[in-house]
Amino acid sequence: MRALRIYAGPAARAHIERQGLRPQDVGVVPGAAGGPKGLILGPLDRFIFGQWLAQSQQPVHLVGASIGAWRMATACLDDPVAAFGRLERDYIAQDYELEPGRKNPTAAHVSERFGQSLESFYGGRLAEVLQHPRYRLHVVTSRGRHLLGREHAWRTPLGYLGAFLANGVHRKAMGGWLERVVFSSTGADGRAVALPFASTDYRTRQVALSAANFNPALQASCSIPFVLKAIHDIPGAPRGAYWDGGITDYHLHLNYNARPQGLVLYPHFQQAVVPGWLDKGLKWRHGATHFLDTTVLLAPDPAWIAALPGGKLPDRTDFTRYGTNLAARMKAWTAAASASEQLADEFAQWCALEPAQQLARIEPL
Repeated sequence: MRALRIYAGPAARAHIERQGLRPQDVGVVPGAAGGPKGLILGPLDRFIFGQWLAQSQQPVHLVGASIGAWRMATACLDDPVAAFGRLERDYIAQDYELEPGRKNPTAAHVSERFGQSLESFYGGRLAEVLQHPRYRLHVVTSRGRHLLGREHAWRTPLGYLGAFLANGVHRKAMGGWLERVVFSSTGADGRAVALPFASTDYRTRQVALSAANFNPALQASCSIPFVLKAIHDIPGAPRGAYWDGGITDYHLHLNYNARPQGLVLYPHFQQAVVPGWLDKGLKWRHGATHFLDTTVLLAPDPAWIAALPGGKLPDRTDFTRYGTNLAARMKAWTAAASASEQLADEFAQWCALEPAQQLARIEPL
């Protein structure tokens, strides 16, 4: 394998040693926050949800934050291959108007356009997501507390400064400023299905996902502070301001091990599973913990990334780098997404191997 690297926790490695990785072994698929980086996972998503998991019948929990939530919700649509293709095209083509004298669009403008995109993307198709026979969707958001309870010109920056300082001391301390709120698919009784991870690591609430709150919850999960506006008072959820789920759970480093649902198959854009957005610079929090013991993580090889346009993954800095040259940004992002077909091809080839051969190509997570 030249493009794809596969990492696994100890329990996942032991499972693969015994019987390999099969579609029926997977109980959870996470989708990380990360904006345009998620574009390279499109081919993997199309293979996993369009072909590979389709060979099995067990329930699967899909847990997503930000772009990961959009990806996981897309997986629930009736034709996921076509839906992921549209998601890729729509994401690459996104464009925003700049007011005179500004280098970046206003948060209000980005929020308005993004809300319209979600309405167009899922309009008339919510039943496919909410009533999927197998997939249980969990959309992760971050709800502000105290100073962050409502978006405000000066209280919001002060509140995020407080969250930053608290998080630097201890991750749990950030719960005084922001809490994790997960909007989850419902069971036959109309209640939210149980989370596929333990939530004792961080202040958490769970809300039943419905037609009334699906779009607001998904938009909130993608609402980066100061880039988009917060979503307030989501139906069925506690009142308040809701922001990007990546703030509390950047890469969904969650305790899946405490509530085993099968293996966790994690298509990701890097090896490290960083707990929260504010932990990006705190390298000592980037290592794997026992939370990920049952996880199989798929990530691109750094040498493969170096061959992409610009020598890196697509990211939000590209909006500034390319400025108003939409065609150039679209060309670079399309090239990266097309090159990512190699990731899916190599994963498909690996899945066809015997258990001992699969194990030989796995690295410790």
